[in-house]
Formats: sequence, C-alpha cells, structure tokens
Amino acid sequence: MAVDSIREAVKKPRSKPAAKAINLALQGGGAHGGFTWGVLDRLLDEESLTFEGISATSAGAMNGAVLAYGLAIGGREGAREALASFWRRISDAARLGPLQPSPMDWMLKDFSLSSSPAFAILGFMTRLLSPYQFNPMNFNPLKDAVEQSIDFDVLKGRDCPVKLFLSATNVRTGKIKVFEKDEISVSAVLASACLPTMFQAVEIDGEAYWDGGYMGNPPLFPLIYKCQSADILIVHLNPLARSDVPYTADEILNRINEVSFNSSLMREMRAVSFVTKLVTENRISDRSIKQVLIHSVSNDELMNRLNAVSKYNADWDFITYLRDEGRRCAGDWLGKNLSRIGVESTVDIDQTYL
Repeated sequence: MAVDSIREAVKKPRSKPAAKAINLALQGGGAHGGFTWGVLDRLLDEESLTFEGISATSAGAMNGAVLAYGLAIGGREGAREALASFWRRISDAARLGPLQPSPMDWMLKDFSLSSSPAFAILGFMTRLLSPYQFNPMNFNPLKDAVEQSIDFDVLKGRDCPVKLFLSATNVRTGKIKVFEKDEISVSAVLASACLPTMFQAVEIDGEAYWDGGYMGNPPLFPLIYKCQSADILIVHLNPLARSDVPYTADEILNRINEVSFNSSLMREMRAVSFVTKLVTENRISDRSIKQVLIHSVSNDELMNRLNAVSKYNADWDFITYLRDEGRRCAGDWLGKNLSRIGVESTVDIDQTYL
C-alpha cells in the first residue's frame, strides 16, 4: 500500500507555489528610463513574481503604462514586446530630430550630447525663451510614441491586471496629482513627463500640469494605501549621493535637479521608517496599518558616470546599453533577495534614505 501511494504521488504533477505580488515604484530620468526597461524585462522572466500596483513618474510613467498595457493584452510576453516597441519608437523619433551626438561625442563614447551644436543652441534658447515662445505649436515628439504604444481604453478596462498610478505636479497649486484608472490617458502620461523648460504645461480638465518629479519621484503613498502587497520595489534613476562636489554650471544644475527630484521620496521614507519602528515594537494597536517592505534596484556608479545631458540621448545603442545594464542589475538583485520578498526589507531605510 505504501509503495502504491508513493507511485500515485509521483504521477501527480506538483503544483507551482503561489506567485508573490509586489508593487513597483518607477522614477523618471529621460532616456535613462532605458535602464528601467531592462529591470522590468528581467522581472518579467521571474514567474514567481506578479505586479499588483505601479506608481510612476515621467519616463517611469511611460514604462509603467506600457508595461500594464502589455500585460493586459498579452501577459508577460506581451509586456516584453510592448516595452521593446515603445523604446524603438522613442529612438526612431529621436533619430529624426536635431539632438544628435556629434563626432566628438562618438569619440568620447560617454553617450552625452555635450558637444552637440543643436543641444548647445537648445540649452541657450531654454534659458532665454519659454516653450510657449520657441515652440508655439506645442510639438511633442513623445505624444506619437505613446499613442502608438498604448490603447488607453484597455488600461481603463476590467482586464488591466495592474493598478496604475501616474503622478504630475499641478502648476497652479503646487500639489501632486495622481492619475489612476479612468483618469489614465495620453495627456496624463505626457503631463507626468512635462519638463517646464522644454514643453508647454499639459492641460487636463482645466488644470495645467508639469513633470511629476517635483512632488513625487515617484510617490509611494498610493501603493501603501491602495494595494494589499507590502513589498515596494523602487527602480532608481537619480543618484541619492555623489562622491564629488559639482563645479561647472551644468553639473550644479544637474545636482540641484537630482536633489529636488529625490526630496519627496526621502520625506516619504522618513514616514515609512517611523511607522515601521512602531509596528515592529508593537506600539500600534490598529491592525489596518501594515508594515511596508522596501526594496530597490539601482546602479549609482553608472548614473554618476553618465553625463547629465545623456538623459536627452535616445540613440538606440545607448538605450539598449542601459537596458542590458538594467537587466543585469535586476538579475543580481533577484539572485540575492528573491527569497526575502514578503519577509523583510532588503534596503536599510535609515542608512540609505535618512
């Protein structure tokens, strides 16, 4: 009888363990969003993971919306194809524009546009003129790429498997606006990525919006309050720390942007740290308050090495280089931390963010 029981057990297929649901927090960073593409592409390989919510800003909003759309229409493979097609469209659109690497940029192989005459002219113009003056027709090359890559009716429908939260900054009030479900549209995505020196503010329902990075890059509170999963994986594009003090005008401006775009995330992390201590010390009786588990994938060494101007370089070789780096970093993180998801944070919040 015992032998027969063993044989029957062997014949039965083993059921796969339930997938772990995580939330994604995707930062903005222009063309450096190619790194996030690579991270997402590698995470999609891991069938033991599913995505419950995505909070995203700027380039992160584009990656997040494309990922959600791809998952809705074709599962993991659909998401991979959607992300690849989107970034190819971005690169093709950039190839037709004036911002091209100069021969000196190619020789230096730093992927920047710092020697590009067109970029120098554009930089001068944006210091003297507003987008309403130098771009009165409000041309935005990102719009076509987004519209061709996403059917927003799908994102608003019941079949979308991910809760999507895209943030923008209300120009008039200075408050954060989080677009979700029925509010998700091409305008919401463009609003989240609207750099005020480059593009006219995006108007939605009578309100004007700029890039969401000023008030949330990205915001974590939608994932904390509106998702069940306690795990939040942050994909960083803006270095938290730099070893050197900036001296040139461009370096100073870039560091100002990094600090300001990270400031809201740092404030939220302080709150997460405070609540985590209260929960672990059993000082909260309200069981509805959950402990948040923080994880992150980043490559500060790479981002510190890249010229800030490279955020405007959508050359395909550069984008795919970033993608490959993102895949590698995500693979390293999964190898070390996959078993810790749902158990504990893999980031020392106090040491990293406070």
